[in-house]
Formats: sequence, C-alpha cells, structure tokens
Amino acid sequence: MNESVLSTDSFILLLAFLFIVGVITTRFSTRLGVPSLILFIMVGMVMGSDVLGIIYFDNAAMAQMIGVIALVIILFEGGLQTNWKDVRPVIVPSLSLATLGVLITSGIVAVAAKMILGVDWLEAILFGAIVGSTDAAAVFAVLKGHNISSKLGSTLEAESGSNDPMAVFLTVAMIELITLPDASILKLIGDFFLQMGLGLILGILFGRVAVKALNSINLDSSGLYPVFATAFALLTYGVTAFLNGSGLLAVYIAAIIIGNAEIAYRQSIFRFSEGFAWMMQILMFVILGLLVFPSELFNPAILIKGILLSLILMVIARPAAVFISTIKMDYSIKDRIFLSWAGLKGAVPIILATFPLLAGIEDSHQIFNVVFFVVLTSALIQGATIPMLANKLGLNGPKKTTPMQSLELISLGKADAEMIEYEMESDNAIVGKTLMEISLPEGSLVNAIIRNGKLIAPTGTTVIMAGDFLYILSARKNKPLLKKLLKEKSAYKQNALDLK
Repeated sequence: MNESVLSTDSFILLLAFLFIVGVITTRFSTRLGVPSLILFIMVGMVMGSDVLGIIYFDNAAMAQMIGVIALVIILFEGGLQTNWKDVRPVIVPSLSLATLGVLITSGIVAVAAKMILGVDWLEAILFGAIVGSTDAAAVFAVLKGHNISSKLGSTLEAESGSNDPMAVFLTVAMIELITLPDASILKLIGDFFLQMGLGLILGILFGRVAVKALNSINLDSSGLYPVFATAFALLTYGVTAFLNGSGLLAVYIAAIIIGNAEIAYRQSIFRFSEGFAWMMQILMFVILGLLVFPSELFNPAILIKGILLSLILMVIARPAAVFISTIKMDYSIKDRIFLSWAGLKGAVPIILATFPLLAGIEDSHQIFNVVFFVVLTSALIQGATIPMLANKLGLNGPKKTTPMQSLELISLGKADAEMIEYEMESDNAIVGKTLMEISLPEGSLVNAIIRNGKLIAPTGTTVIMAGDFLYILSARKNKPLLKKLLKEKSAYKQNALDLK
C-alpha cells in the first residue's frame, strides 16, 4: 500500500485515540478534583518521545498556530456563555485587572526572574509578560459547572477574556526590544492603543454583523448555522489581526454581543461551540504537552527555579495585582483573596513562550521550560483548590441550572420556525397564569417546561412558575411578539418601577 496512505491512516487513528483519551480524562479530572487541562498535558507528555516514544514533536511554529486557533474557538465559546447583565457591573474592575493587574504581576515576576533565572532585564521582563495574564481557557474550564458567586465568576471570566491581548502585546513588545535594539518605546505604546482600539471597534462591528446575518439568512440546514457563527469568529480574528488589531479581544467582544442577542438556532450554536471548544482544548493541551520534553522539564535546576517563581507568582505578584487593581472598588477582603488565588495560568503563557523560541532569543529554552512548569503548578495547585476555597470563604452562589442538557431541541431544517428558550422571573406578567390564560401569538406552542431540573409535559391547566424554563416552538415572523409577551412585567412590578 502507498506509504502516504499508511501515514494518513495512522494519523487519523492517532487523532481518534487522542480525542477519546482526552474525553475520558475529563471524567477522571472531575473525580480527582484536578483541572482537565493538566491531564490533557500529561497525555501529550506521556505519548512524547521522552516517555512512550509514540510521537516526536518539536515544531514550535505549528504548536503556536494550533494554539492560537484553539484560543479563538475557546474565547468565542466563553464569550457566547458570558451574560452581559452579570458582566456589566464588574466591567471596570475586570478591565483594571486585565491591564493594570497584568502590568503589576509582570513587573513583580520580572524582578524575581532577574534574580532566579540569571537573565538580563529585558529577558526577565519578557518572562514576566508571558506569565502575567490569567488564562481564559483554564478559567472557563475550572469555573464551568461550579456555583461560584456570580459577581466573582463574572469578574474572572471578563478579566481572563480581555487580558490575553495585554500579555500578547507585552510579550511581542519585549521581543522587539531584545531583537531590535533601535525599537521605539513610544511607538510600542502607540501600537498598544491601536491594537486595543481596533480590537474593541471591530469586535463590536463583527458581532453586530454576525447577529444580523444569522437572523436574516435562510440556510438549507439548521446544522449550518453553528458553522456560520464559528466562521464569523475566525473572520473576526483574521481581519482584526491583519489590520494590526487585537484579534483575541475582538473575538471575545463579538462573542459577547452574539451570545446576548436574539439569534436563530441559538441552542444549536451554543452546543456546537461548546463541543468544538472542548475538541480544540484537548488538541491544544495535548500538542503543548508533546512540545515539552520531561527530561528537560523535571531536571533539578528547572524544578527549583520553577517552584520559586510559582510561589512568588501565586502568593506575592497576583495578590498584589488584585489588591492594588481593585482599590476603592466594591470587593471584600474575602473577594480579593479568592480573585488572587483564582488567577490561573494555562495555554496562553505556554503559547507565548514559543514566541522567544521562534525569535531565537538566547535563553528561550530555559524560559519555555520554566513557564511550562509554572503553568503546571498553577493549574494543579490553584485550579484544584478553587471550589474548595470558595466554599471555605462562603463565596458560593446559587446552584446553577443547566436545563438545556435535559431537553434535546429538534432540528427544523428549512422550516421558517425555531424553538425558543426563556427563563421566567418572578416579576413576569404571565407567572401564576395557566397556559389557557396566556394569549400566545398565532403559530406559537409551549412544547416543554423544565422546572427544578425536571421535564414537565405542559397542558392547558399547567401554571407557569418563577424559575421555569419554557421551550416554545414559534414561527420566526412572530418571534418579536412572543418575546414582548414573555418579557412583559406584572402590573405590581411595573407600578413599583414607576414609583422609583
């Protein structure tokens, strides 16, 4: 048989094996209380040339490319799941942590790296920049499914989703200063504001265009809508990066706009994005695990340096950044302690650590190995103890309800209709009424109700209660009328609002 065919078949078999092992490890991560990213990385390290020798991989450029694509998908899914109502009250502290906090963390770690790693000041600042940000992939993965206080969870999600651009900028800027001695600091500062500004503007623009397109286009299959949405995420990153803007910031902002808008086939898009994000997360961390060689990582010199820098990062740099960045903001001491401990490191620092490798910087291999060790310790120690710390500090929120997993939405194909999900709040006008008493728009039908995690088959005498999740099949042309009815407040609540 042709050798190329054998190679292709082997690659497909290996890819299937990696995904199956990756999915299975998530079950172990839940039982062991260890973040799944640690197990994904371990799978890559074990399959690498230093242990089982199944795969030899040292292509930093390919790892970087796969990592960036994966981050785009993960940030997009995280943005879709971000509730703007929860994020809006914490946007100022989140941005403060994402900018000032990253600078403070990077600065303190840089001083420590200068003394511990024995590198020059520019390389020390480069190291600090690489590990300065909170990783979105790690935070989204650890917080998902845990009932952390909404305020703190939203703060961490918004910070981790928006601070990657800051870390990327600082890393690239330091590499320019190292490799190009005549580089202008003033120009680099100007580039920062240009990147952030373009990321913000293009993120808003592409988010609104995506919402309009998803609601206007009539595709042949409902399965194409999630693909269309994902294509917009990649397009947003590509165009923004091409124009020298922050592509990651643009993707996250666009995803928040899409996720908080009324879009066609919403649940199909959400479920597809979640599954795709898991696939990319598994692939990314396994590849990053393959890229490191355990014989280099776990030698005594790297171990000692990594442990010292990890401790400084976890107990000095991150807490200092949090306490300074949130001065005079509405956070208690317990809140700040939790935010300090929850500053997880993950894929972004490892991906950024490939930049010095590709740039040919003198101490790049030492920087990469120490960064990798810092990420492992952060994810293993901090990631595994975040839920326990939240419980000890009394910072848990109400138990999260995930009704979408209890009801499989039907595919409507070319039908000009869709299934709409709506959560009833206590002040909704139709709460307390039976379905017979509610005048739904023509062509609309309540197909199912999820109440306290259980499926209820509705009848005319079924009373709508606060907290119910209604699943309503409706003609798309009547969707605005249906939404208006569902959002209508009770007369008592409206009078109270008028008095205010």
